[in-house]
Amino acid sequence: MKKYFLALLLLTSFAMNAQSRGTKIGFIDMEYILQNVPDYTEAKSQLEQKAQKWKQDIEAKKVEIAKLKDALKTEKALLTRELIEEREEEIAFQESELIDFQQKKFGPNGDLITQKAVLVKPIQDQVFTAVQDIAEAKKFDFVFDKSSDLTMLFAAKRHDISEQVIKTITRAERREQLTKKQLKDQEAKEYKEDLEDENPALAERRKALEEKKAARDKLVEDRKAANEAKKKELQDKKDAAAAEREAKKSGTVSATDKKEDNKETKDAEKTTDGTATAKEDKAAERAKTLEDRKAALEEKKKKILADREAAKKAREEKKNQPKEEPKKEE
Repeated sequence: MKKYFLALLLLTSFAMNAQSRGTKIGFIDMEYILQNVPDYTEAKSQLEQKAQKWKQDIEAKKVEIAKLKDALKTEKALLTRELIEEREEEIAFQESELIDFQQKKFGPNGDLITQKAVLVKPIQDQVFTAVQDIAEAKKFDFVFDKSSDLTMLFAAKRHDISEQVIKTITRAERREQLTKKQLKDQEAKEYKEDLEDENPALAERRKALEEKKAARDKLVEDRKAANEAKKKELQDKKDAAAAEREAKKSGTVSATDKKEDNKETKDAEKTTDGTATAKEDKAAERAKTLEDRKAALEEKKKKILADREAAKKAREEKKNQPKEEPKKEE
């Protein structure tokens, strides 16, 4: 009760000073900070694994002692007084060892407490350093630990600097792994983050700008994809036209005809309602169409060759005709 009134009096005096001369008070939650520092959580997990192993050893020892007691109880009628006393001494010794082991591992000055203190100490030092830096930078007059023995009757969230302390510690850890250029970029990024923490409107503005930039980038990517698709379509048309011309020159079936034939073949394969006779008729019709096309092409080819031969023969005959001698004047 005395402690409660002392804390109340202390907070009341701080509040009066804050009203009179603008005293600035902040607080941290050490437990929350420790839970969010990666180095501490990893080391704490290892320590908890050790503690779990110690507990298992203690339980195994208890089972062993219980077995000794049961054996003595069962065989007591068959043993001499000296053997009984000897076994009782052994059981008492085992129980004494168990108590000593428990005290050594889980007592007030045991390994669990001492190793936890060793684990927390470097993190506490970092927290105290970070708190001092933040308090000097933000002009805090007092910074309390919410998880300490000091009772806090009320604390507004806006005065909680725990997140800033965590950020400061993690930043320091990252900086140790950065090059000079990366460190400079990181400091610039941290400066922007600090400005946004102090001015939420600035953070909202940055978020809106990032969303606009993302929308612009998406629009550019969509336009680029549309242009690429258009280019590909034009190139396909050019390739098809070139293949068509080449087919006509060589006297083979054109690419367009091949596509039509492929389409007809696929359509015929997909049709399931028709009978086998209809499929055969279609196949025969396609074969006849192909034969007619080939025959027409061959006929056209022969005609072109015949015309060429006739023209060539006519040129040779004209060339071999004797020239008429000019008539002499009388």
